[in-house]
Amino acid sequence: LTRASCAGADEVSFQGVTCPIRIRWRSPPVRGRDKVGAAMEMDSSSKAAALELFDVGPCEEPFRLGYLVGRKFSSMIQSRAAADLVLQRQLLPFARTPQAEPLIQAICSANRQRFPAHWEELLGTAEGSGVPVLHIILLNFRKEILPFIPKEETTPQKEAAADDDDDDCSDVLVVNDSMAIAAHNEDANTALLGHTYLVRARLPNGASFTAYTYAGELPSCAFGFNSNGIAFTLNSVPPRLEEIIAGGIGRNLISRDLLEATSLEDSLDRICSCNTAVGHSYNLVDVISRRILNVETASKNRFSIHEVGKTPFFHANMYLHLQVEQVQDENSISRQRRAAQLSAESKSAVLSILGDSADEKYPIYMTGPTLYTLCTALIDVDERTVSILQCNPKKGDVSYMLPIC
Repeated sequence: LTRASCAGADEVSFQGVTCPIRIRWRSPPVRGRDKVGAAMEMDSSSKAAALELFDVGPCEEPFRLGYLVGRKFSSMIQSRAAADLVLQRQLLPFARTPQAEPLIQAICSANRQRFPAHWEELLGTAEGSGVPVLHIILLNFRKEILPFIPKEETTPQKEAAADDDDDDCSDVLVVNDSMAIAAHNEDANTALLGHTYLVRARLPNGASFTAYTYAGELPSCAFGFNSNGIAFTLNSVPPRLEEIIAGGIGRNLISRDLLEATSLEDSLDRICSCNTAVGHSYNLVDVISRRILNVETASKNRFSIHEVGKTPFFHANMYLHLQVEQVQDENSISRQRRAAQLSAESKSAVLSILGDSADEKYPIYMTGPTLYTLCTALIDVDERTVSILQCNPKKGDVSYMLPIC
């Protein structure tokens, strides 16, 4: 897709895949704030760059919100797209085949219809960053597309996309008399080091959200919170191929929608009523009611809710309470087993769990060569804050401490 081929068009096509798009080659005027928060220097042993925070909005149109974020981080988004091996070696070659056309067309149609505003924001991100629309679509729907890419050899361990698109996360959740916290390791492929940022957006209705965002993707497939007192972290889960629906709703758009939830009940409605393609694990936090829920979802609108209480709840990257046929992930199983051996009696103990690397093959805190813990988020319900740590959380060095509401 090129600007020349799209100029003046109401829609774009690639290999027969047609997506409506508003083409605006002149930069729209900037309204609202356009500031970068000061990011503290990270531990010298970390390979990651300092994390930037971008204040944006309010924007009258979703396209403008995406455009401003895309423009601000255009260099980072372009770098991520060029270096992302999953995009370059799997998603793009597949997208150029006749077999991909009906799948991508179905994904675009279903998600544009379900979330028109968020779809416009996605298109704005592409326009602002200067990255082709197709690339941005593939980045945002990689989990919904990868399982359908033909493989030369398919084994039970590789029939889901997990081995081709490495991302693993660990969470410790607890609600007792002395504390109510959700602590989260954001783990991803090492190629994503230096390709993340924070977006703090004010919405036209007066609400706002803050989200940890992967370059080129919608906020947020990692963690975020809003001024209504709702926060969340996410864990990928590995359903088997027969559990995945082709052309369903993408997880990135569901979590983007979750950033605008007004209550815990509204959050549940937003994530449980969508015809999700792949499924996900959501750790929902309501600082107003002092409640934390783990919600596991799957295709065909299946879900299971676990209310977190005094017993610490550790979640890695396998379904724990929703009955779904899933790939057995030894990495996740090992982290789950190791966490059960450790104490979670205090905040520092919880952070020590997420900083644990006793298992050299499958550590909870990851430092490569394939997977890396990009950061740790500590959501403190009683203090109503989110702290972000960009080094081993056992050290307790906080890069950001952000108020939730």
